[in-house]
Amino acid sequence: MDINKHYLELEESYLFSTIAKKINEFLKNNKTADIIRLGIGDVTLPLAPIVVEAIKNAADEMGRQETFKGYGPEQGYMFLREAIKKYYTRKNVFLDVEEIFISDGAKSDLGNILDIFSLNNTVLVPDPVYPVYVDTNIMAGRKIIYSNANETNGFLPLPEDKIKCDIIYICSPNNPTGAVYTKDGLKKWVDYAIKNDAVILFDAAYECFIKSEDLPNSIYEIEGAKKCAIEFCSLSKTAGFTGTRCGYTIVPKELVRQNSMLNKFWLRRQTTKFNGVPYIVQKAAEAVFSEEGQKQIKENIQYYSENAKIISDTMDKLGIWYTGGKHSPYIWLKCPNNMTSWEFFDFLLKNAEIAGTPGSGFGKNGEGYFRLTSFGNRERTVEAMKRFIKLF
Repeated sequence: MDINKHYLELEESYLFSTIAKKINEFLKNNKTADIIRLGIGDVTLPLAPIVVEAIKNAADEMGRQETFKGYGPEQGYMFLREAIKKYYTRKNVFLDVEEIFISDGAKSDLGNILDIFSLNNTVLVPDPVYPVYVDTNIMAGRKIIYSNANETNGFLPLPEDKIKCDIIYICSPNNPTGAVYTKDGLKKWVDYAIKNDAVILFDAAYECFIKSEDLPNSIYEIEGAKKCAIEFCSLSKTAGFTGTRCGYTIVPKELVRQNSMLNKFWLRRQTTKFNGVPYIVQKAAEAVFSEEGQKQIKENIQYYSENAKIISDTMDKLGIWYTGGKHSPYIWLKCPNNMTSWEFFDFLLKNAEIAGTPGSGFGKNGEGYFRLTSFGNRERTVEAMKRFIKLF
C-alpha cells in the first residue's frame, strides 16, 4: 500500500484558523470588545419564502406513497435542468438540457471535473486565487503555473502567448478580488484556449452580482466559448444555498478533445461517482428560477450589493485603492501605509475592532491587500465604515 504523497505537498490551510485564533486571543484580553466580522464569505439572509415553501411541499411529497421519490438521476431531475436552460435563454445563451448537470455546489465540481483530464496537463491559475483551484491540482500531482494578477492590470490578467497550458481557471466576478472581466477580456482567453487546444474552467459563482449588460454573466456569451469552456455556477450566493447545497455545471457538446466529447466523459464520471442532489433540494432550486423566485432572491442580492456600495463609497472617501464592490460582494483594498496584509489585520482589529481577510492568504500577489465582504448585517456594515472613517 502506498499513499498519495501529493497530499504532503499541500500547505496547511492556516488562513481562517489563524484569523479565528487572533480574534479569540483579542477577545480574551478585551472582554468588552464589539468585533464586526467582514471577513466571512457566507451569506446571512434567510432563504427566500418561495424556496422555503418549495422545500416544505417537496418534504410532504416524500411522505406520500403516490409522490415519493427514490433514487434520482445523478445528472439532475429534468424539471430543474429545464429551468436552468430557460434562465440561460433569457441571457441569450442557448443550451441543450443534456449539457446541464446538477451538483451540490461549484466547489465540488471544480475539483471533480479534473477526473476527466490527464495528470500530465499543465494548469494555469491566477494569483491571487481561490485556494480550491490550486489544492485540487496539487492533490493530483499536476504542474501548476500562475497568471500574474496585480494592481496594474486591475487583477484581471490576460493570456500571454509565451505561456503554454492545458487547463485554465477563470473566476469572474473574482473571489477574492471582486474584479470582473469584460467581454473583450474573456474573448482573448477564449481565442487563446482555442489556439492552444486548452480548456477553460469558468467559475461563475458570483454572476448574479453583475449589474451591467455590458459585462458577461456567462462565458458562453463569448463567441467560440462552447468549443473550449466548462462553466460552473452555484446557488450558494445567488439564493443563499450555502447550507442547502446546490449548483450546476455546463459541459457543451461542442467541447471535443482528441475526438472525444467531454460531455460524455462528465456524464460517465457523475453516474459512476456521484449520487445526485436530493429531490427536496432540487425542488427548492427550481423555485429559485421561477418568476417569483427571481424577484425574491434579487431583493436579497440587492441588500448585499447595497452593503458593498457602503463599503466602496467609504474607500472612495478615504482615497483607499480597491477593486470589486460594484459587481461583486467583495471589496479588495490596498492596505494603507504600506502595511502587510497581516499587519493591517492586526491594526484594524486592535484599533477599530473590525475583522477582515488578509490578501496574502490567497497567494503571493495578495500580499499588501485585504478582502472585505458585504455578506453581513446592514447596521453592522454601516457601523464598521464609521469606524473606518474615524480611524483613517
